[in-house]
Amino acid sequence: MKILVLTWEFPPRIVGGIARHVAELYPELVNLGHEIHLITVEFGEAPLYEVVDGVHVHRVSVAASHDFFHWVVNLNESMGHQGGKLLLEEGPFDIIHAHDWLVGDAAIALKHTFKTPLVATIHATEFGRYNGIHNHEHHYISGKEKLLAYNAWRVIVCTDYMRREVEHALGTPWDKIDVVYNGIRPHKKHRDPNFDYWNFRRHFAVDDEEIVYYVGRMTHEKGVFVLLNAAPKVLWEMGGHAKFVIIGGGNTDHLKRQAWDLGLGHKCYFTGFMSDADLDKFQTVADCAVFPSLYEPFGIVALESFAARVPVVVSDTGGFPEVVRHTQTGVVTYTNNSDSLAWGILEVLKNPGYARWLVDNAYEDLECRFSWPKLAEQTEAVYGRVLHERSQVTWL
Repeated sequence: MKILVLTWEFPPRIVGGIARHVAELYPELVNLGHEIHLITVEFGEAPLYEVVDGVHVHRVSVAASHDFFHWVVNLNESMGHQGGKLLLEEGPFDIIHAHDWLVGDAAIALKHTFKTPLVATIHATEFGRYNGIHNHEHHYISGKEKLLAYNAWRVIVCTDYMRREVEHALGTPWDKIDVVYNGIRPHKKHRDPNFDYWNFRRHFAVDDEEIVYYVGRMTHEKGVFVLLNAAPKVLWEMGGHAKFVIIGGGNTDHLKRQAWDLGLGHKCYFTGFMSDADLDKFQTVADCAVFPSLYEPFGIVALESFAARVPVVVSDTGGFPEVVRHTQTGVVTYTNNSDSLAWGILEVLKNPGYARWLVDNAYEDLECRFSWPKLAEQTEAVYGRVLHERSQVTWL
């Protein structure tokens, strides 16, 4: 099969989880014998065209704008132009695959112009992010999501939870939606046996402090404030021998104020952005990963902690309970409940044998349920179904 992929983020441009998703899924589809052309946004010094792990990557320039929605219009204009060029010069293509609403207009236009079936992956919804649609911006984005899902031959989501959400929020028929989990390459977590473990660890905590960390975006939906509210109870139970490390770029001023107001200033370390290489090292010295999200369609950060062999505590929102199996591969706590979150963290910190058992189970689960080669085969099956159904109809 020949697949044209549209995605607004792809390494080295990494905004959220979509970049890692597309960067790890499509090389596996190449390994299955498919030809993949991927259109994305230019970024830094990355070449406008290159072949990455067998994937033909085409980066397009997008006219800058101070208005985000105007920028999205410019994005779709550039992607539509490049997509049309590829479909004419490299075609015919069997499938167009769009990732999220931001590339939806270009994908829909290419679908109708070239009569090529469209598959859409919906990674999250505006309704889910804000627990409803509350203003004109929400209405606009939700409308674009609905339009993309409506025009797609099949819709792919990452969890059963998201299947229910897309059916409810976007009005997509249940039998039009396929669930294909996100995955990870466990070997991506490189461990350097020669690095100075204790010297590196002392950058973050003293020797007798257990390291509890969060990594991700600093948005409200990620629930970092819940972790800070849980910290005093954890510190009390641990006799003060714990350190909370908050990793990620973005504005953290409000979180730092919260930490100081709680008397935690000396027990919280806000690192800002951390490179993947340093994060790999950091996870070897950490004792517990915590992801207290208020909304989480999947939670690929949990898989990254599985791969790094760090015990995981998460909230029971969204897809987390599907990804992290409570008391088997991690600890699942009540959403937006600091007492429950503190209990989960203490279960890990006070029971090191249990924590190691969770880590071993979680690592095994990566191969069983979150292996990219297996997930690529599931995606291929979706494509195959679309092509079969397409062959049975006349596209007027």
